[in-house]
Amino acid sequence: MSSREALRLAEERGYDLVKISPTANPPVCKIMNYGKYLFELTKKAKEAKKNQKVTEIKEVWLSMTIDVGDLNVKAKQTQKFLSAGNKVKVSIRMRGRQMAHSELGVDVMKRFFELVKDQGQMEKQPLMEGRNIWMMLAPIKA
Repeated sequence: MSSREALRLAEERGYDLVKISPTANPPVCKIMNYGKYLFELTKKAKEAKKNQKVTEIKEVWLSMTIDVGDLNVKAKQTQKFLSAGNKVKVSIRMRGRQMAHSELGVDVMKRFFELVKDQGQMEKQPLMEGRNIWMMLAPIKA
């Protein structure tokens, strides 16, 4: 049908004439309530956004000279973060002469991971980046 006829028909019914495919030959149109259509789209978008789960990245700082008790406290805190479903970035900042013995920092990271491996998995291995050594832990999927 012609576009004038379709527009007249839509106005008689109190609806809008919406072009679905304007580049087609002839153009494809639909008679609909456009305001209601937009409302439904925004409603679906809000619903999808509400059902999203946002994972936070928490950060735990360690030291190369950390003692066993302090390491256990940090491990407990990390286990809480992992059980809540958050990712954890574990970092060590090396100072002064510690830069010459970065392998000791990696050993601290591995000992720390042994304490939390029942709650999380290693997403990234310990990695040296400038003065920092860091690794990423992710919660174990149920």
